[in-house]
Amino acid sequence: MEDLVIRDADVVDGSGADAYRADVVIDAGRIVSIVKEAAAAGCQRPDAMREIDAEGLVLSPGFIDMHAHSDLALLRDPDHSAKAAQGVTLEVLGQDGLSYAPVDDRTLEEVRRAITGWNGYGEDVDFDWRSVGEYLDRLDRGIAVNAAYLIPQGTVRALVVGWEDREATPEELDRMRRLVAEGLEQGAVGLSSGLTYTPGMYARNAELTELCRVVASYGGYYCPHHRSYGAGALEAYAEMVGLTREAGCPLHLAHATMNFGVNKGRAPELLALLDRALDEGADITLDTYPYTPGCTTLAALLPSWASEGGPEEILARLTDPATAERIRHDLEVTGSDGCHGVPVEWDTVEISGVTDPALADAVGRTVRQAARLRGETPWATAHRLLVGDRLGTTVLQHVGHEENVRAIMRHRAHTGGSDGILRGSKPHPRAYGTFPHYLGHYVRELGVLTLEECVAHLTSRPAARLRLPDRGLVREGYRADLVLFDPGTVASGATFTEPRGLPSGIPYVLVDGRFVIEDGRRTDVLAGRSVRRTPV
Repeated sequence: MEDLVIRDADVVDGSGADAYRADVVIDAGRIVSIVKEAAAAGCQRPDAMREIDAEGLVLSPGFIDMHAHSDLALLRDPDHSAKAAQGVTLEVLGQDGLSYAPVDDRTLEEVRRAITGWNGYGEDVDFDWRSVGEYLDRLDRGIAVNAAYLIPQGTVRALVVGWEDREATPEELDRMRRLVAEGLEQGAVGLSSGLTYTPGMYARNAELTELCRVVASYGGYYCPHHRSYGAGALEAYAEMVGLTREAGCPLHLAHATMNFGVNKGRAPELLALLDRALDEGADITLDTYPYTPGCTTLAALLPSWASEGGPEEILARLTDPATAERIRHDLEVTGSDGCHGVPVEWDTVEISGVTDPALADAVGRTVRQAARLRGETPWATAHRLLVGDRLGTTVLQHVGHEENVRAIMRHRAHTGGSDGILRGSKPHPRAYGTFPHYLGHYVRELGVLTLEECVAHLTSRPAARLRLPDRGLVREGYRADLVLFDPGTVASGATFTEPRGLPSGIPYVLVDGRFVIEDGRRTDVLAGRSVRRTPV
């Protein structure tokens, strides 16, 4: 007798095809039978040890978060309801060119400091790995949902070159190529970059192209946070398209937004650029989150010259009055490359989290609002936070445009990614709400996508990019990573006021055929494992 039968579900199978009614039978972690219209046909219905009455519920493949920052959260928080409750059954980690493998002892400490604002410093994590394979082995001890990993190019550069703004020597480039190859051999699915973050931003295109050639030879893909999402955004997108086509490497554009005032209403220009490349044979996908504000660290807005050398060098520059004034001028007047070439507007930068509790009064306020309360300039407030919080402050940037968000999510290459930073007392609600927000707000309320289209964007498309042969569809023989949700009530519970609210209308989530969400509540099941690159 099989493990489970889900009866009378409205199956939206991830292909984009119309929904159909069926009984779906699961055994040993896989879908073993799909009996369409079983009740209406009057045929013998399958038996199982357990039954779920899915009348009125949609059964779909589990959602794949193509841009996640759960690299430490999966290890420190076995519950991980932030993602499991949304129906996410697979996250892609190692994003934006900075994560925790491959490293040595020096680089690990530097990276921990550099992305404290994303993931915390990790005092509660046993960093018992150094290589990509060892990190994936650590995930295999049991996590809430599955996880794939991108080799972070900035971490590789920090390990080989350091945090300096210079070209890699031929010997250094050879070592970086070897590290990328080793990571792919150990199971990584591709390479990420953060080209507005140090030290990844110091890589010239020739260096990136060489690394992408290695990625392509292993059947992986390149996922850049490219050099600008503000002034020069279209040029930055075109740069990545050209670079990967030269390298013969598939391209996945991270959080593919068009932000800041200079890009209002310009999404059609981006989509036309991508359509031309796709029509010419380029292999391109992208991900977005369904919100207008972005989220990063306050330190990320600094100019690249001020960030050279790593966290301690940044703090030293900020505490030198003359250098700090030069930083301020770049931010407020010139337009820092860390702020995408646009002069910072402090009334759009909201403090979402601090590591020092003494600075908590700033959380939930824009930099300008916090400055006004203290009777100081916005730069004085930003400077005080940067130095006092030792670069650990996270921010929301309210610089997006709704018409751009809607246009991009309709595109044929689009997938979903939360870009969810789970730390901070007031994080971006996308960390807890991205996937139900697509289904509830953009499908049911606005009709921007049909339900079948949206599910395909969140399941089969990302599975195809990850080259997963048995995930992303409701098919016999496929893994039973599945979600049951109510299309009439599914909604995000996360708001900008209460960003950690859990969603409604998602009563069941299965990972490997085991319930991680049952009757709307998190179980103690840790069925997730690493999902490693399929060999070419």
